[in-house]
Amino acid sequence: MPRRRQATARQMRLGTELQRLREAAGLKGREAAALLGTDSARLSQIESGVAGVSEGTVRRLTAHYSCADQELIEALVAMATDRVQGWWEEYRGSLPTPFLDIAELEHHALYRYDVEILHVPGLLQTEDYARAVFSYGVPEPPQRVLDLWVRHRMQRKAVIQGPTSIPYEAVIHEAALRIRVADRTVALAQLAHILELSEADHISVRVIPFDLDGFAGAWTAMMYAGGAVPTLDTVVRDAPHGTAFIGSQTQLGAYRTLFRKVEAASLEPNRSRDFIHGLTKEL
Repeated sequence: MPRRRQATARQMRLGTELQRLREAAGLKGREAAALLGTDSARLSQIESGVAGVSEGTVRRLTAHYSCADQELIEALVAMATDRVQGWWEEYRGSLPTPFLDIAELEHHALYRYDVEILHVPGLLQTEDYARAVFSYGVPEPPQRVLDLWVRHRMQRKAVIQGPTSIPYEAVIHEAALRIRVADRTVALAQLAHILELSEADHISVRVIPFDLDGFAGAWTAMMYAGGAVPTLDTVVRDAPHGTAFIGSQTQLGAYRTLFRKVEAASLEPNRSRDFIHGLTKEL
């Protein structure tokens, strides 16, 4: 398969998982390459995601690595053979790559969790709210770019509002619900939109109020996407150097625990809806 100019986060994750299986088997790159009948450079390209890999190659590699997790093998095969051009591809070259990678990640996710402290989660944002958030950038984006960002964000919402919606849970701090990124009208519409979406059976919204004792998790904002198997779960976090896609098993375990801690500290969904209703009356 030809070498890619730039691998997507999903393609890199496939390579990372194949590398993880190789290392768990105690094989060096040159040893695995020899078993595959290729050279170390080619194997390195596969493991970095810049070279595609066929179903047969994935099955041969996992067999050489003595991988007995059949569900994981089938999930890796699906990642390798997926040739679907998703809706996000229309933005390639126009929007930052992480925007597209997040949309692709959500498209393949079995469920989504969000924790947000200062902003309403992207999947729950109204168009006006999203526009206000994006326009606050420095330098302020040109109108054409701003329109693309907002349209892309609205299209992402199909994963929880479309015909194949996935289970979604959002834990939102009161600060995010109170901060007016625009004006009172936008704030009221945003709260009403959250309340409307939270009525769906597959959507759960929980609130962490200011007066909660013992909440020291103000740094815990995260997006958690459930993969085809738990090994392929992914956490997305904003980092100083850009968007970070986290897939190491140790870190995933820590973030699962962290999410459950934050969830346990929040109001249950019915009380959260009542809380949001109360905020609308204060505005």
